Amino acid sequence: MRFKCAQDEFKSNFCYYGCMARLFTGFQPSGVLHIGNYFGALKPTVELCREHDGIVCVVDYHALTTVRDPKELQKNILNTTRDYMAAGLDPAKTIIFQQSKVQEHTELAWILECLVTVKFLELGHAYKDKVAKGLEANTGLFNYPMLMAADILLYDTDVVPVGEDQRQHLEYAREAAAKFNNAYGETFKEPKELIQKEIAIIPGTDGKKMSKSYGNTIPLFGSRDEITKAVLSIVTNSSEGKPEVLHAIHKNFRAESELEAPYNAGNNFKQLKEMLIEDIEALVAPMRELRDAITDDEVRRILKKGSDTAREYASKKMADVRVKIGVAI
Repeated sequence: MRFKCAQDEFKSNFCYYGCMARLFTGFQPSGVLHIGNYFGALKPTVELCREHDGIVCVVDYHALTTVRDPKELQKNILNTTRDYMAAGLDPAKTIIFQQSKVQEHTELAWILECLVTVKFLELGHAYKDKVAKGLEANTGLFNYPMLMAADILLYDTDVVPVGEDQRQHLEYAREAAAKFNNAYGETFKEPKELIQKEIAIIPGTDGKKMSKSYGNTIPLFGSRDEITKAVLSIVTNSSEGKPEVLHAIHKNFRAESELEAPYNAGNNFKQLKEMLIEDIEALVAPMRELRDAITDDEVRRILKKGSDTAREYASKKMADVRVKIGVAI
């Protein structure tokens, strides 16, 4: 299947620049996605990119803080991009590109690192959490906030979607922009956060937050048999009137008003699980069919076109930065 790219129609700058606020977001190329990822990340990203001048970055260099297998990373870059496209991210209206193909990201990250202090970076949540657990944190995780800031600042971003617990990401980007602007003159926009208050947190089959690390997921693009197996494993208790975990998952697929009667009808867990399986299939089957039609070569083409366009903009920005810091001679 061949998708039209935004770059096919808009040769320079980005497709809607000047018409809508520019939104930047990124996703790490991870493994098999689950329905928690869909409601927590894929669906909101797709919806926001329809309303903004969207730029979506596959942040593969960020993934290096945890991924050590090159073949796994290559596969994840292709598959996760394919997942987002199947979920509705439209390359005809949104720039989708690969971080590592635009070297200006790491160049700007180094420059920003030279402007902030160690104490400032020590406040990073991911770094602090790892140290608090007595684990050794690599330097990439420590410097992670400045690469993230570079990702955002290179494209004159207006807004970045974040959850309530992710405000620090934008605080780092704004602080880095302010420090550069104060040192070298007005150069970077200070982006605003677009707080996503309604992001769903989906419980897993065991009642904990759905997460690959807990082994409690329902695969987003799994086969019907795989989805059925996962749904049938959802914890229920014959002593509870309404199966709370099952209901908490199901309400993301069907209106509460439609669930009230079946969930208050008594101990009918098997029928409720069968209803959930059908509702998941109704959502997933069309996306799964589209996903299966997107080839690796098509994903590579989309990422190359997006990366070429991103690099065109980023290179202009970095040319200005190099002049201002004094390395352009």
